[in-house]
Amino acid sequence: MSGIVSSLLIVAGGCVLVIAAWGVVRLPDALSRQHAATKAGTFALALVCVGAIAAAAEVGWTIRLAVILAFLFATLPVASHLLARAAVRERNLESEVERAPLVGSERAQ
Repeated sequence: MSGIVSSLLIVAGGCVLVIAAWGVVRLPDALSRQHAATKAGTFALALVCVGAIAAAAEVGWTIRLAVILAFLFATLPVASHLLARAAVRERNLESEVERAPLVGSERAQ
């Protein structure tokens, strides 16, 4: 049973990763491509790691995969933020970003 679940998770992760790669190629601007690469890519790699954890028979592999997953969740949001900032600076949109209303703040109301 765990072999089927792990296989399904790994295949699902691979499919999501292909869709994310397609989004990087097809989406029109840098911010959209960055979103596809980081959000869907993180989810896809998490599915693959969880599937590999389910398939792992040794505790050592489970720990290694859990550490990889932790590094993914810790570093990819930071990379996404830096890519978005670089895209905004490249297009000289800093003033528009500063004027945009912040969701959930007093400026938005």
